[in-house]
Amino acid sequence: MVMTKSIRPNTRLSDEAKKVLGAESRTEAARMALREIVTLKRFKALMKKNSGKLSFAGLGKQSRS
Repeated sequence: MVMTKSIRPNTRLSDEAKKVLGAESRTEAARMALREIVTLKRFKALMKKNSGKLSFAGLGKQSRS
């Protein structure tokens, strides 16, 4: 069973989020924003957990112009 909850978000902020995220509706923007914030939190936790433990070979030397 899916329960819904109505909220009254700031209209201007919702419209800006919709534009920034490329969403077609405020509802879609809210879902996208929630996914993004959870993903960001998980990413930060992963980076903190592995801080200084990983190495990257990179692409080799690159000249800077």
